[in-house]
Amino acid sequence: MIEIEFDHLTEVVRTRGATSRHITAIAGPPGSGKSTVADRMAECLNQNEPGSAAVFPMDGYHFDDQILTARGLRARKGAPQTFDVGGFSAMLKRLRANTEDEVAVPVFDRSIEIARNAARFITKTVRHLIVEGNYLLLDETPWRELDFDTTVFLEVPIDELERRLRDRWKELEGEALRVKMEENDLPNARLVVENSRPAEFVLRNI
Repeated sequence: MIEIEFDHLTEVVRTRGATSRHITAIAGPPGSGKSTVADRMAECLNQNEPGSAAVFPMDGYHFDDQILTARGLRARKGAPQTFDVGGFSAMLKRLRANTEDEVAVPVFDRSIEIARNAARFITKTVRHLIVEGNYLLLDETPWRELDFDTTVFLEVPIDELERRLRDRWKELEGEALRVKMEENDLPNARLVVENSRPAEFVLRNI
C-alpha cells in the first residue's frame, strides 16, 4: 500500500478517469470517515468539471429491518451478513457498463435507518464513480469478487474509531450503548481492519 495525501489521491483519480468511467473504492472501518472523504473528493472533482463525479455508497444495500428481525440479525445491522452484496455487485457491473443515460440507485437514510430504493440517479456523464463502504475490500466470498479500478483504505487508530462511534450513538446510554459498541460496531471495525485485502493507497488519520 502507498501512503498518500488527499489532494494527491484526488489528482490520481482525476487523471485515471480522464476519458472513461473509473471506479474508485474507499474502504475502511465504521467511523473512519469514508463518506466524508468520498463526498469531498466528488466535490473537488466536480469543481473543475461539474457532473463528472458521483458517490455510490454501499449502505444503500442494507437488508430491510423486517428481514433482519426475521433472521435474528437486527442487533448486528451493519455486519457483512446484513447486506445484499449480490444486488450491490450487480449494480456495480451495471454502473461500470455505463450504457444507460441514468441509473437509479438506493440511498441509506440515516435519519430513519432505512435504505430508500431508487432515491438518486447516477448519469452517463459521470466518469469518476466513487464507491464507499466498510467491506469493499473484505477478503471473504463474495466480497472479494467486487471489482474496482483504484482502491483506497482509510486507516484510523481503534481508540479514535471508538470515540467517533460513541459520538455517533450519543443518544444511547447504558446497556443499549454497550451492546451497540461492544457487540456490533467495534467487532465490525476489527473485522475490516484485520481481514481486508491490501488497498493500492492508504489515507491515515482522516
